[in-house]
Amino acid sequence: MRLLRAMRLVRFRGAGGAEPRLGLEETAGGNVVDLSAAEPALPRSMRAFLESGQSGLAAAQRALESSQHRLPRETVRLLAPVGDPEKVICVGLNYCDHCLEQNVKIPREPIIFNKFPSTIIGPFDDIVHPEESSEVDWEVELAAVIGKKGRHIEESSALDHVVGFTVANDVSARDWQMRNGRQWLLGKTFDTFCPLGPALVTKEAVADVHNLRIRCSVNGQLMQDSSTSQLIFRLPKLISWVSRFVTLVPGDILLTGTPPGVGAFQKPPVFLKRGDEVQCEIEELGTICNKVV
Repeated sequence: MRLLRAMRLVRFRGAGGAEPRLGLEETAGGNVVDLSAAEPALPRSMRAFLESGQSGLAAAQRALESSQHRLPRETVRLLAPVGDPEKVICVGLNYCDHCLEQNVKIPREPIIFNKFPSTIIGPFDDIVHPEESSEVDWEVELAAVIGKKGRHIEESSALDHVVGFTVANDVSARDWQMRNGRQWLLGKTFDTFCPLGPALVTKEAVADVHNLRIRCSVNGQLMQDSSTSQLIFRLPKLISWVSRFVTLVPGDILLTGTPPGVGAFQKPPVFLKRGDEVQCEIEELGTICNKVV
C-alpha cells in the first residue's frame, strides 16, 4: 500500500458563505486545496470523511499532489476541522506543574470529563462570554482526533487509532467548575467553549507529538508556556484508558489537558472579559486566535 504523506486537513467556507467544504492547507497558513471540488464523491463532513478510512485519505493525497482547485487563503474562512464529533472527551490535571499550581495531588489514573459538541467553534471565531459566569478562563490543549474505531485498545496499538492532531482551547467557567456544586460539565460546556483548529494535522506531519511547545497568550501577554513532554498520561495511555469505557469512533476528539498558567491560579486570579483576545499555539500544528464577546 502506498504510504500517505503528511497533510493538513481543514473545513472551510468560501466566498459568499457557502456550505462548509473539505480542504487541505498547501502549507501551514498557506492556500487551500478545495478537496470537495477535487473529489466531489467525498462527504462534506470531516467525521464522515474520516469514517471512509484510507480511501478518503488517499483521495485527499491525490488532490494535494495535483495542481488544481487552489483557493487563495484570504478568500476562505476556516471552520473547526471537526464540527460534528460524536464525542468530545477531556482529560483533567494532566501536567505536573498544573497540579502543583493548584496544590492538588498528581492523579494516579486519568481524570476524564467531557464537553458537548455544541461547544465547538472555529479557529478564529468569537468566544461568547456567558452572562451566567464571571470567571471565564483559558486552557490551551493538544487535541487528538480518532481515525479508527476501537474498544479495549492496547497501549501498544493506540496511536494506530489516531488520524492526527489539532489545537484546542478548553474554555472554562471556573465559578461553575469549582463552586456551585462543582459542576465540571456545566463549567466546561457553555456554547463556544471549545475553539479548534486551524487544521487537522495528520500524524505523519508531526515528528514527536510528545515533544511540542504549547503556549497561550491573552492580549499579547504570554500566560502558558510548556511542552507536551510534560504530560503525565501520554496519548497511548489515555486512548487505552478511555476505550475501556466507551467505543472510540472516527471524528472523536480527545483533549489531553492543559499546562500551568491558567487565570484561576494567577495571584490574584485573572479572568477573561469581553474584548480580550486569546491566542493558543502548538508547535507544528498551528495557532488559533479567538476574541471574547
